[in-house]
Amino acid sequence: MAFTRATGKHRARSRMTRRGANMAKVATLTAAGVIGTLGSPALAADAEAAVAQDAAPAAPAPVIVIDGSLAATIDAQADAQHLAARKAEAEAKAEAKRKAEAKRKAEARAKEAREAEERAARAEERKRLASFQLPVAGSPVTTGYRTGGALWSSGSHSGVDFRAASGTSVVAVGAGTVVEAGWGGAYGNNVVIRMNDGTFTQYGHLSSIGVSVGQSVTPGARIGLSGSTGNSTGPHLHFEARTTAEYGSDIDPVAYLRAHGVGV
Repeated sequence: MAFTRATGKHRARSRMTRRGANMAKVATLTAAGVIGTLGSPALAADAEAAVAQDAAPAAPAPVIVIDGSLAATIDAQADAQHLAARKAEAEAKAEAKRKAEAKRKAEARAKEAREAEERAARAEERKRLASFQLPVAGSPVTTGYRTGGALWSSGSHSGVDFRAASGTSVVAVGAGTVVEAGWGGAYGNNVVIRMNDGTFTQYGHLSSIGVSVGQSVTPGARIGLSGSTGNSTGPHLHFEARTTAEYGSDIDPVAYLRAHGVGV
C-alpha cells in the first residue's frame, strides 16, 4: 500500500525546533540512564557534541598565534638593536669628546709655542739692546786714550780715534737716547748719547749728522757719517766714553767697550 504525503508545501524544521528536539533526546537518554553510568560513552559523546554544535556561536575570525620561541627571537633582536643604538650613541659622544680634547690640547700647544716664541723674541731683543759694538765696523784705533800732544787743549787725548774715510757710516755703540746733536766746537759736528746703563758716548768730527736730540737709538743704528770737521787733521772718528755729559768726565773708551763685550 502506497503512502501519500499531505498536500501542502513541505517545510524543514527550524534550527530552534531541531535544537529543542535534541535537548529533549538528551534529557530522555539521561533520565533513562543511557547517558551517564549505563549509557555508551560514544553515544554520550555524540549527544553532547550535537548539543554543543547547536549551542556554539558562529566561528570567530582566525587568530594568529606567535610561537614562544619566535617571540623570544623578536625580543632578542629588538634588544640587540636598542643596545647597538645606545652603543653607537655612546661611541659618537666619546669621539666628539676625544676630538674636543684633542683640539683643546692642540690649541694649548699652539699657545705655548707662541708664548715661547714671544719670550725668545723678547729675550733676543733685550740681548740685542744690551749689546755693544764698534762705532765704525772693522776699524782699528789709530790714536789711543790719554795720548799727549799740543793738538789737544787739555794736553792729552780725551778719547780714541778710529780710522774712517770721509763718509763712512758711524753707528751708536749701544742703546740709548741722543742728548746732543750739532756743532761741538773743537769736536766739529758731534753726537752725544746717554746710554741705557747711565754712561755717555760721544762721536766727533762728523761730516753729517743723522739723528736729533731726544731720539732713541739701538745698537748699530747709524747716527751720522765720518768727516774732519772741528779741530781735526784729517777724516777720522773721535770717540769718547764719559760718566756724565760734560767734558772732563771721560773714561778709557777701549776699556769701556771691552767691558761691554766688544773686542778692540
